Amino acid sequence: MISSAMLSGVWRYRGFIAGSLKREFQSKYRNSLLGAAWTVLNPLAMIVVYTVIFSQVMHNRLQGMDSPFAYSIYLCAGVLTWGLFAEITGRGQTVFLENANLIKKLQFPRICLPIIVVLNALVNFGIIFGLFVVFLIATGNFPGLVFLALVPVLLAMVLFAIGLGMVLGVLNVFFRDVGQFFAILLQFWFWFTPIVYSATILPEGVRSLLRFNPMAAVVMACQDILVYGRLPNWHSLLPVTLLAVLFCVLGMHLFRRRAGEMVDEL
Repeated sequence: MISSAMLSGVWRYRGFIAGSLKREFQSKYRNSLLGAAWTVLNPLAMIVVYTVIFSQVMHNRLQGMDSPFAYSIYLCAGVLTWGLFAEITGRGQTVFLENANLIKKLQFPRICLPIIVVLNALVNFGIIFGLFVVFLIATGNFPGLVFLALVPVLLAMVLFAIGLGMVLGVLNVFFRDVGQFFAILLQFWFWFTPIVYSATILPEGVRSLLRFNPMAAVVMACQDILVYGRLPNWHSLLPVTLLAVLFCVLGMHLFRRRAGEMVDEL
């Protein structure tokens, strides 16, 4: 899937990758009075809104959970996981178009661009999720050692997201409608994933359709870990893991086959 020559090329250009991450982070808060403080304030505001509005004002509760913060944690677990997926796929589908001038003018391993997308998304996710963990600890809702089960769950999701993002990114260079269509699809996909509602409230016929939604298994696994403090159903994650491998292989194949033509299209 990834040759040793490609890996060595990425390693040689690690400075380019690190510099791109730094520039992107700085440009996001340039000319801002509070600067990088917004990276803390934005997710903090989100956690406060979910906690105060949904738990305290609307008195939303999860069945079988006594904690007043249970629904807030349930929402955050789903929204943060989905946010990481949406950022990687969203940026992945436009990464070659956004960096058209860079691709035309500089010689560098093009695979660096999807890597930058993933790393940038993980940095943003790490900041937000770090604050969420502080919230879990402060409210006495940290799940304990089962928390480590998030690593393989999120790894499978990230591979799925970047594989899908690369496929969409290559196709989007040749067919610009792909990006527009996926943006609409993503909205429907969000609501077909049990993020703001529990899968148990769905009719049996609709609930059975969730097995065809790879992100439903990922989100529900994160909710199992963070809300209920239990290990996820590993078998339910097999489809998304297989899809991750499939899309990564397909993405790399398209990328290698169409790399030259992509420069002409851009």
